[in-house]
Amino acid sequence: MKFLHSMIRVKDIDKSLRFYMDFLGLKLISKNSLEDCDLYFLGENENTCQIELTYNYKTPINGYENGNSFGHFAFGTKDMEKTSLKVKEMGYEFLYAPFTLDLKDENGSVTPLCVAFIKDPDGNEIELIQKDEL
Repeated sequence: MKFLHSMIRVKDIDKSLRFYMDFLGLKLISKNSLEDCDLYFLGENENTCQIELTYNYKTPINGYENGNSFGHFAFGTKDMEKTSLKVKEMGYEFLYAPFTLDLKDENGSVTPLCVAFIKDPDGNEIELIQKDEL
């Protein structure tokens, strides 16, 4: 088995595509139109796990309610400082500004990890993690 994609419903496809493509850097892999919706598959390339943005033609006026089961998507960045500037430049705001999280392994060694959280246009949380090896 291979994990292929995760789907979220979006209220405004243009705002969502701007966020996921222009801010997070995902590419449009494919678009499919069904009777009642358009499906946008975004990823780094065809062979990676993707996010499916579903835009229903009859979207509720107030959008969709975020349940209490889904947590967040996580994206890696090489430079949290540059990412922070991009957040401001594109008019987004941090839910949690960058902070250091100390991760301990089984031997008690501590590895500091810089993380931050923002929300997409529909209120879904996105975790940003600084990773040098990207």
